[in-house]
Amino acid sequence: MLRSLVAASLSWRLLVIALALAVAGLGTWAFMTLPVDAYPNIAQTQVKVILKAPGMTPEEVESRVITPIEMEMLGIPDQAILRSTAKYAIADITIDFVDGTDIYWARQQVAERLSNVMPDLPASISGGLAPISTPLSDIYMFTIEGPLSLQEKRELLDWTIRPALRTVPGVADVNALGGFVRTFEVRPDPVALAAAGLSIADIQAAIESGNRNDGAGRLKSGEEALIVRAVGAIRSVEDLQQLVIVSRGDRIVRLGELATVGIGSLTRYGAVSKNGQAEAVQGLVIALRGADARQVVDGVRARLAEIESTLPAGTHVDVFYDRSDLIARAVGTVEKALLEAAVLVVVLLILFLGDWRAAAIVAATLPMAALITFLFMQGMGLSANLMSLGGLAIAIGLLVDGSIVVVENIVERLGRAHEEGTPRLNLVYQAASEVIVPVSAGIAIIALVFLPLLSLQGLEGKLFAPVALTIVFALAGSLLLALTLVPVLASFGLKSGHHGEPWLMRQLGPRYWGLLDGAFARKRVVYGLSAAGLVIAGIAYGAVGKTFMPTMDEGSIIVQLTKLPSIDLDQSVKGDMAHGCAARADARSGSAGRDRARRIGRNRPRSDEPQ
Repeated sequence: MLRSLVAASLSWRLLVIALALAVAGLGTWAFMTLPVDAYPNIAQTQVKVILKAPGMTPEEVESRVITPIEMEMLGIPDQAILRSTAKYAIADITIDFVDGTDIYWARQQVAERLSNVMPDLPASISGGLAPISTPLSDIYMFTIEGPLSLQEKRELLDWTIRPALRTVPGVADVNALGGFVRTFEVRPDPVALAAAGLSIADIQAAIESGNRNDGAGRLKSGEEALIVRAVGAIRSVEDLQQLVIVSRGDRIVRLGELATVGIGSLTRYGAVSKNGQAEAVQGLVIALRGADARQVVDGVRARLAEIESTLPAGTHVDVFYDRSDLIARAVGTVEKALLEAAVLVVVLLILFLGDWRAAAIVAATLPMAALITFLFMQGMGLSANLMSLGGLAIAIGLLVDGSIVVVENIVERLGRAHEEGTPRLNLVYQAASEVIVPVSAGIAIIALVFLPLLSLQGLEGKLFAPVALTIVFALAGSLLLALTLVPVLASFGLKSGHHGEPWLMRQLGPRYWGLLDGAFARKRVVYGLSAAGLVIAGIAYGAVGKTFMPTMDEGSIIVQLTKLPSIDLDQSVKGDMAHGCAARADARSGSAGRDRARRIGRNRPRSDEPQ
């Protein structure tokens, strides 16, 4: 079958070249549209439920919120792990599913179970499913800078910037951290309430019923009908002060007579500090699971540029973390290695083959095999990342093995063309056919060496399977090219006649034969040195340190400090200022407060978590 493939390629040479150009075009398109990220997606199918439980201690959250939900979630099909965390006023429940489970199906199952148990929870519980994201979804972080107060910056982020960024394709959510969330505060006067014969419940009921607009029918005006509205929604402190609590005869009791009304903020459970100088308001963009991080970052940048002109005077967005920097460093490292390896391979081909035409034909398989690999990656849904491109870099030297053997044999046969008197195409076919079996077997053996990586499970499999797949794809592409495109190009580009031995081989050949003869003459010495080398290698392997992942230095510095669980938020922030630590203070009862370096932010903040 392989010989038939070579024969068909040489019979339809122009068609093979046309197909090669088409594959090159499709491969370029695949490369341009491949999702790009720093690392492959290693997260399991995961659904998080985050609920707010105002005023509840971790023990109450565990007993009154988490336990009923966990009992309801038990038994969901394909469920792998169910775990939860109880914090002050927060319930965090995580459900992991087996690999391959559809995320939307999993969320539907969790949502159905959650809706069954929510009526049985305390009335103050609120929240729901977290965005469809992974632990590596934090792709863009920024602060709001300018003359505004922390409360005004938070309002700007909540009501202007966040809604605009959530419309960017691929954005799962935008978290708002730090600052003060504006509220109307009502502080009842117990003496005035007792004198009026009212309670706090009466004030609460009056505010809830009075904070609304109502319809009052239609009013005819000529040929038109005007809608009459009674406006009662609270817009300012004055509106709240004038709210009627009770009417007794000709006396009206208003809220301003019973309580002190003013502007305040929600209770804060965390804060953001910047450069150890002052508090700040931070926005954190979370990418959708499976989204192209590079495209999402580009979309966020473009949207921020659009709304920049609408921000108040002197106010701007200061970006301190951009995933595209990490992507550029990670992918750039691999791209540099690919380019250097390709140049080195071409130089060595010219030196060892001694024929620039033959070297050019062999070198052409490098970009073609890479483009075929990108096509396979596109079809398999793989992203271009440090691991997948790293596999291609590993295979770069292996991609030319088959083509070198085919071209070298064709050169040898064409050198004796005047002696054999066989037509040129027949010589090319015979030369390629002679080495089909060893070339195919050699590439197949190399591919089999990497296939065990595909048997890895869990985190290891998600990290290293892309490496094995890209190597196998590249080797398969190189074999296909060695049996089709290389013979066709050789039939057009190589000249008949004796080429002579390259200068480098003339220098190395005699030395190699002398070394080989000496080895056969001293077999015991060779065996002894081999055994000693094996022992030394075993000792060295045991002494060398081992790690799961190689060290990657992309220039980001992470500082993490652990504080006492009982630390007060104000004291935590003051400590950051005193020590010049650019961090986000996170102090909650039941969990250790943390300071994270400004360049990294939180691990997985959520927009429905009170800040």
